[in-house]
Amino acid sequence: MTTRRAFLTGSAALAAGGLVSLPVLAQGIAIGGIRVDARLLGPQGWGENAPRIGRALERELARQLIALRQRGGPILLVTVKGLWLASAAGGGMAGDGGGGNSDDMDTVADVIDRGRLVVSHNIRSMLPSNSGGAWYRPDIDERRVAALLENNALWIKRYLGA
Repeated sequence: MTTRRAFLTGSAALAAGGLVSLPVLAQGIAIGGIRVDARLLGPQGWGENAPRIGRALERELARQLIALRQRGGPILLVTVKGLWLASAAGGGMAGDGGGGNSDDMDTVADVIDRGRLVVSHNIRSMLPSNSGGAWYRPDIDERRVAALLENNALWIKRYLGA
């Protein structure tokens, strides 16, 4: 029976001999610039808020990805495919499983270097509708959108290896 220890010891010996290469931990993809395209949100009912959401996501990504920024590096192009807020923000009903009480955001994060697609990730962020705080606050929708933007930026950061 092969144990995990025997496998790791054998793999390390083979790697030292040059017969097998072990995967190196991801170092992260350098990013030279960040662009966000939120035009698809306009026809979905976000109207004039679509460009504001795009700029807010761009700012959040710049904040989250500061460690990956490198002058002259590839461009991160994030396309916002959709953003949906549940109709009710709050605790939900007992036994509903939380299925219909979540805010969602779909994006595609593409890293493009000299016109060539380096990597692409489809990202779906889901948060409870109460993630923006108390439902009775006058700015609850803005807070829910901000929470989704932060969550999506953190997923992008994770997928890029930061």
